Amino acid sequence: MNTHFMKLNPEPFNKIKSSAKTYELRLHDEKRKSINVGDFIEFTKQNSAEKCIVKVIDLLLFNNFAELYAKLPLDQCGYDTSKLENASPKDMEKYYTKKEQRRYGVIAIKTEPVE
Repeated sequence: MNTHFMKLNPEPFNKIKSSAKTYELRLHDEKRKSINVGDFIEFTKQNSAEKCIVKVIDLLLFNNFAELYAKLPLDQCGYDTSKLENASPKDMEKYYTKKEQRRYGVIAIKTEPVE
């Protein structure tokens, strides 16, 4: 089992730490291809030294965020339940371009806090 290191903005960091967000959404790039079920991820909150360690309990692969959004419960992907009707795969384009999604695909990393 390995430990991987990733940074998160404060809002998703807090949601993962409190278990309100159980899926971390990323490109399935070279860094994420090394993640396996049973591994750990140490998230560091952006602009802070605060850390949260989670265990990877599932990995779900999709061609793009449109497919992912159609299959997963978005309230577990970081959306507030009051904003689910406005949730869109385009929200992820501020982080990852459509070109990057076509090149790598995307991954939903299901986690549970260990601390």
